[in-house]
Amino acid sequence: MKKIRNYVNGEWKDSKTEEFLDVYNPGNGKVIGKCPLSTQEETKEAIEAAAKTFESWSKVPVTKRAKILFKLQNILVDHQDELADLITEENGKNHSDAYGEVGRGIENVEHAASIVNLLMGDSLSTIATDVDVTNYKYPIGVIGCICPFNFPMMVPFWMFPMAIACGNTVVLKPSEKTPILTQRIIELCEEAGLPKGVLNVVNGGSEVVNEILVNPNIVGVSFVGSKNVGEYVYHTASAHNKRVQVLGGAKNHTVILKDCDMEDTIKKVIGGAFGSAGQRCMAGSVILVENEIADEFVEKFTLAAKKLKIGDASSQSDVDLGPVIRKEAQERTFNYIQSGVDQGATLVLDGRKNIPSEGFFVGPTILDNCTTEMKVWKDEIFAPVVSIIRVKNLKSAIDIAKKHELANGACLFTNNAKAIRYFRENIPAGMIGINLGVPAPVAFYSFSGWKNSFYGDLHANGKDAVYFYTRRKVVTAQLRTGGFEE
Repeated sequence: MKKIRNYVNGEWKDSKTEEFLDVYNPGNGKVIGKCPLSTQEETKEAIEAAAKTFESWSKVPVTKRAKILFKLQNILVDHQDELADLITEENGKNHSDAYGEVGRGIENVEHAASIVNLLMGDSLSTIATDVDVTNYKYPIGVIGCICPFNFPMMVPFWMFPMAIACGNTVVLKPSEKTPILTQRIIELCEEAGLPKGVLNVVNGGSEVVNEILVNPNIVGVSFVGSKNVGEYVYHTASAHNKRVQVLGGAKNHTVILKDCDMEDTIKKVIGGAFGSAGQRCMAGSVILVENEIADEFVEKFTLAAKKLKIGDASSQSDVDLGPVIRKEAQERTFNYIQSGVDQGATLVLDGRKNIPSEGFFVGPTILDNCTTEMKVWKDEIFAPVVSIIRVKNLKSAIDIAKKHELANGACLFTNNAKAIRYFRENIPAGMIGINLGVPAPVAFYSFSGWKNSFYGDLHANGKDAVYFYTRRKVVTAQLRTGGFEE
């Protein structure tokens, strides 16, 4: 049984709460830890520690901050397998997906380690007589980071490495469903030489979140999670004059045209739809396929899905599809599958059948002949469930995508350059994949959903992250040279 503690001002602390949530291995349903639902006072203590540390950390030379991140990068690489195993244990991902997630986290540290270049300002001499102008970037203060269960390493690493690289301090709230990995991450940060109070961790639920949103010492909030909670976070934090970025829900549309490479498309769409058990905001959960090839695609797609091995990746090395996070998520998904059938979809592959009896599994599910009136199209299911809609052409596919309130990513499979450009210019999504199943950009580019998939002005990652975690100061100086004797 893993003991989960808070980390405040460089010290591990047992929570004083009397409320704890079970932490499960979703692959076998066994309890592996108890997550404290920390109190408002404990959250305040962490925020105060971060605020006090900010006074000194913000003055540390940027080169020294970068060196700590360089060391952290090396340490993380050395522990990549260990970290992937922890993700598999508490999240349920197969080792390949978990290892890839760790790699994405490390990539963000590498990006943050280049902070010396990223923080450089700009200047212009003689904007007027003897007047020079220089633009500087400064850290903004204490950042509150609120993270989801589905990427317990990658998402926190979207946040805290760049935040601390810019000179801020952080209070991090991991998901109460996947808090174990964070404990190990903190130990590795300590090994890298991160000073006390720079990165603090408070485990918990709504009480912790609410304090982060309203506490006056928090100046910026970064959130990744569901649409409904994201809206609450954005409006509450904004009302308390905080800088906020909220990455919320997603319903991603994958468009398959008749000139696609069918074999390559099937392989990539399988990964995009069912990777990480569909529990990711980039999941290709809606497939729009041209009528001429729809029968062929559905047949081959179904055959490929049936070949996926379902199981507990923490005890089996060759698992393709792991569990969803909790029993409640499994039951919720089963209800969505039934609603699709009840509303007229054709159930081609039923993920409620032929699944392990232990753990929280949903098999790959394929619903054909779906429409935009169905709940399986409207709602983010967050499970390995795919809705197929047959379309006349690319334009009709894009028209369907435009109707949805969420617009995180979209993919197109074709070899037609004209279609690619039309798709790029007309699909209402922030991240686009061409002949790729998952259009998630690397850390050096921003992660940028549209519509109700994102709330705020500056996105995660890329140059946007630097702007989000800094504020600018423009210095205009007149330094007269008249009378200077050579």
